[in-house]
Amino acid sequence: MLRFLFLLVIFMYLLSTLLPQLDFSFLLSILCFIIVLSTLFLAKRSVQILGGAFLLLGIMLLWKSGAYWHNYILSFGPMLDLITLFTLVPILGIPIKLGGYSGGIQTIIQKKITNSGKLYMITSGISYFFSIFMNLATLPMAYYSIRPALNMFAVENKERFMSRAITRGFAMPLLWAPVTPIVGIVISVTNVSWVSILPYVVPLSLLGLGMDWFIGARRSKKMLTSVPDVSVHETAAAIEPGQLNSPGRIIQIFLAIIIFIIAISIAESRFHLSFLILVSLIVIPFAFAWSLFLKKGTEFNSQLLNHFHSFSISMKDQFFIFLSAGFFISTINISHTDELLNGWIMEFIQVAGVEIFLILLPLVPLAFAFLGLHPAVSLALMTGGLDLSVLGLNPHILTVAMLAGAVSSFLVGPYNATLGLMSNLVKDTSYKVSNWNISFTTIYISIVMLYVFLLQVFTG
Repeated sequence: MLRFLFLLVIFMYLLSTLLPQLDFSFLLSILCFIIVLSTLFLAKRSVQILGGAFLLLGIMLLWKSGAYWHNYILSFGPMLDLITLFTLVPILGIPIKLGGYSGGIQTIIQKKITNSGKLYMITSGISYFFSIFMNLATLPMAYYSIRPALNMFAVENKERFMSRAITRGFAMPLLWAPVTPIVGIVISVTNVSWVSILPYVVPLSLLGLGMDWFIGARRSKKMLTSVPDVSVHETAAAIEPGQLNSPGRIIQIFLAIIIFIIAISIAESRFHLSFLILVSLIVIPFAFAWSLFLKKGTEFNSQLLNHFHSFSISMKDQFFIFLSAGFFISTINISHTDELLNGWIMEFIQVAGVEIFLILLPLVPLAFAFLGLHPAVSLALMTGGLDLSVLGLNPHILTVAMLAGAVSSFLVGPYNATLGLMSNLVKDTSYKVSNWNISFTTIYISIVMLYVFLLQVFTG
């Protein structure tokens, strides 16, 4: 029942977006309200607390403003575009799994790597590479593809080595990758095109990757003659059956990424739809075309059905927290609390200056991450009540500041899915994984603040 409800809401939302003459807004609000009630007691305790707080605060705002009863229902629905993207983006991982590309990765490592420094750079680079497409699926694929080779080096803490390389490489493309929900959220608020922000964020992304390589590869260890742990090999084989060992196959992913980016760029210039919706609509046909190229069309259909059959279990927390946060954002606008927030920000900017405001902005999603908020939620809450035309901020610099802060929160937020999944892989706590990234994140966020300051001085 819950799966049907989720799929119905996503289908109706996409249909109403493509055909605006079909006004499903009231029906969608009712369905979202039902979903929130249905998932309230199914979500994890921490998610229940956060979502419950959003709902309670929203109800209080509406009650104080004297809103009509129907506003309580119609306030549900915002952030459906984000939920749709979260639901559909994992489909891009299907052709990568069907293609068995991890075998090519292991072949490259066996032939090219002679010390742990190079292995660290390869691990971080592959994680960066896959993150552009696969989002969280990057973490297990990179770990199980590369972890067996690490046993051939005298690295003191192998799990820390893997965690640092994979999470840092994974986080850096989230500044600009088109499948990243935070990118879609920010550019939909700042009203800039995706292509126009690339010159600002891609250099910052590559700088973070280069800094990670420099820090991570300083203490290189030469290859030993010991035999790798067989159990890890068996785990990897179990995860990626039928993998092919040709390293040249990795080029296929690189070409697919280029084609996908071009497709997104063309769609953005041709269609007047939000960036999140454009990416969501392209995901399935693109993944299917890639699977047909691999001659795996039937297998893709089977994997796609499995995805929609099982996603309701994994998505119940996301539906509850995002719909609750969307409700809270709506109530901020309906109750005119957004005008109060804009007034406070204007006063702060007048006292401290635009530069100080933009420098401190990346720290906000970072701070929210330690309270358990996903960066996508914290960014939506930050921007939901802002009127950028009134504040007079440069939208491109604002975009950089918010995205960089969100990326930093992926590295150290102990409650987000990134560190949660990584902690399961390395068999350690998410707090330990977070601590392993603290020093790197501190340096990176300092560079971001300087970068934002220089952008504002020279272009603002």
